[in-house]
Amino acid sequence: MASHSDANSLRDFWIPGHVLVPDSVVEGSNIDIEGPKCPVLVFVNSRSGGQLGGELLKTYRALLNENQVFDLGEEAPDKVLSRIYANLENLRLQGDHIAIQIMEKLRLIVAGGDGTAGWLLGVVCDLKLSHPPPIATVPLGTGNNLPFAFGWGKKNPGTDEQAVKSFLDQVMKAKEMKIDNWHILMRMRAPKQGPCDPIPPLELPHSLHAFHRVSEADELNKEGFHTFRGGFWNYFSMGMDAQVSYAFHSERKLHPEKFKNQLVNQSTYAKLGCTQGWFFAPLFHPPSSNIAHLAKVKVMKTHGGWEDLQIPSSIRSIVCLNLPSFSGGLNPWGTPNKMKRRDRDLTPPYVDDGLIEVVGFRDAWHGLVLLAPNGHGTRLAQAHRIRFEFHKGAAEYTFMRIDGEPWKQPLPVDDDTVLVEISHHGQVNMLATHDSKSKSVNDPSSPHHNDVEEDDSDDEEAKADEYRKFGAADTFKIPDEVDLAHLS
Repeated sequence: MASHSDANSLRDFWIPGHVLVPDSVVEGSNIDIEGPKCPVLVFVNSRSGGQLGGELLKTYRALLNENQVFDLGEEAPDKVLSRIYANLENLRLQGDHIAIQIMEKLRLIVAGGDGTAGWLLGVVCDLKLSHPPPIATVPLGTGNNLPFAFGWGKKNPGTDEQAVKSFLDQVMKAKEMKIDNWHILMRMRAPKQGPCDPIPPLELPHSLHAFHRVSEADELNKEGFHTFRGGFWNYFSMGMDAQVSYAFHSERKLHPEKFKNQLVNQSTYAKLGCTQGWFFAPLFHPPSSNIAHLAKVKVMKTHGGWEDLQIPSSIRSIVCLNLPSFSGGLNPWGTPNKMKRRDRDLTPPYVDDGLIEVVGFRDAWHGLVLLAPNGHGTRLAQAHRIRFEFHKGAAEYTFMRIDGEPWKQPLPVDDDTVLVEISHHGQVNMLATHDSKSKSVNDPSSPHHNDVEEDDSDDEEAKADEYRKFGAADTFKIPDEVDLAHLS
């Protein structure tokens, strides 16, 4: 338990037991009692960040009411939130003043990788609460794109009491910002032979919780077809970047003892990028696996009208991006200058405008352009919806990834009706620090409200060539100890 002085300093966050445990006895009247200024529920993936997840869980439980801190390895967030909100509603009907305040002021903290954070965001979206609580994300994974996008950093946090108190203070001061949610649907005719379900990387815990086959009773189910659905907040990607991610997750499952440190994880990720051919794609990656050869792509730029999207034949990875953070914090879309906005009808990447940014990469060297000021990938489109139609027999499988969670997707070789469609689904509330990279279309400080002229050069090839000589982001960098002569 926390000491008396700790309890005093943490009372702004402390939720009393009767709110958290149904049928608890309430002592006295709550009518005139002031509730906590910033009540929080904390969700920790104790398996994330090596040993950090477990240590963080212990610290939060020592500082707060143990019943307001949850281990996602023991209980799913939908069960937790359903139980607590049912109790809050029951107490509200009884006139419980504290419960009413908590319902209005509640904030959520989630500590884990991007997949864990997306899990909680999806649950909050699905529950359709009367007062949906905003969410702060603790960077406890490898990429940490969600925390970075909203100003919470990308390095694993300290787990001691002072670090947790400092984070709680930031949560109290954070501003609310809406974020788009995207629905992904995949439908294919039932193959004559062989499976078509997504293959997670060696059955990772929580893997693909956001992407699954629909039941026969689901309105999206179609007889004679297999239909899968899911959702994402940061990105959906397909191609070589997802292939490298799949290899990384598989390796981590085989040898978990080697993945206790974030820097080691990132170095291993980069090594796998080499061995998978991501840095030398023209040599090791067959053209038949390039995006343009795999699928026909269509976008809906204005509601109601589909149009073909021309994908350059050299593009090996395509990213549908909602946040300005990918591959450990890089911004593939950048901020188009006024000329690009006018000539190509492009906008900066707002997180609440109902548009998704579609960016392509040729290989990892191409990705190095993101390290240059105003560098960006190949901007393909901004759209309300995007559709991938796979060609008959184009490949036996492809690799896909949602918010850091990759899978290998078998494709029926005897059918040409494999369809993947992404569409806008709704919004949730995030908590952002004042250093947030994410921008709202309604925020006066966002780029479209000023006339700053960016360089925004399209000379990607030259930039990539230049940055081969320097250190790169984790996903794109070749570690010094890798012997290029022995790569195959």
